Amino acid sequence: MEIRASGAGSPGGHGRPFPSYGGIARSIGAPPYPKSSSAADASCGPSVELQIEPIDEIDLAEGTVDFYTFSYYNPNIVTTHEVTDTVGGNFQVGARNEYLTYSDWGWAMDPTGLQWQLEVLYDRYQVPLMVVENGLGAFDELAEEAGEKRVHDPYRIDYLRQHVHAMELAINNGVDLWGYTPWGCVDLVSMGTGEMRKRYGFVYVDMDDEGKGTLDRYRKDSFWWYQRCIASNGADLE
Repeated sequence: MEIRASGAGSPGGHGRPFPSYGGIARSIGAPPYPKSSSAADASCGPSVELQIEPIDEIDLAEGTVDFYTFSYYNPNIVTTHEVTDTVGGNFQVGARNEYLTYSDWGWAMDPTGLQWQLEVLYDRYQVPLMVVENGLGAFDELAEEAGEKRVHDPYRIDYLRQHVHAMELAINNGVDLWGYTPWGCVDLVSMGTGEMRKRYGFVYVDMDDEGKGTLDRYRKDSFWWYQRCIASNGADLE
């Protein structure tokens, strides 16, 4: 297979992006290669021409995946309407959804979106699924109580509880879901923002954005909650 690409823009100078990951997923999960992604016309920028040989069609048909993994954090709104209230997160920018709540970093929290994504993907590809990233980046406060340092993070527990429940609903609707791995187990520097204060973990790490701290680790309330959750295979969400 030969792929040719050029930087030609569409009339008016507004380029059109490559097909989304959905087209790529289609090619590895349920061939044939999607018609919408097979070639870009002369007005597409960048322009792409796929020269597909018969052997390529065979390879695409036989080279499908046995299971499908994906990350889910937040939905995004794309609209043709003029909007001034926009939010960004996870390298995306879109209009604010008035029906959703948002994290400290402006990421929409929508567990129903996870259920929808699972059901759509399973209906489309009919292979087992696995959610390999999902979590809440938030400000956490390390407090001392009765001589011990603790982190109370009910907001993270609530976020995870709702998303685990959403997966249960998808399973009840027939989705073959193999597993779920939240992001992440221990606080670390955020890849997206370069901040330590944007914390995801079940374990608090004593370090700030300037790299100062003892690096001591403290289990948050969410650590104990998730321990019960996985021990009960999702049955204990309280």
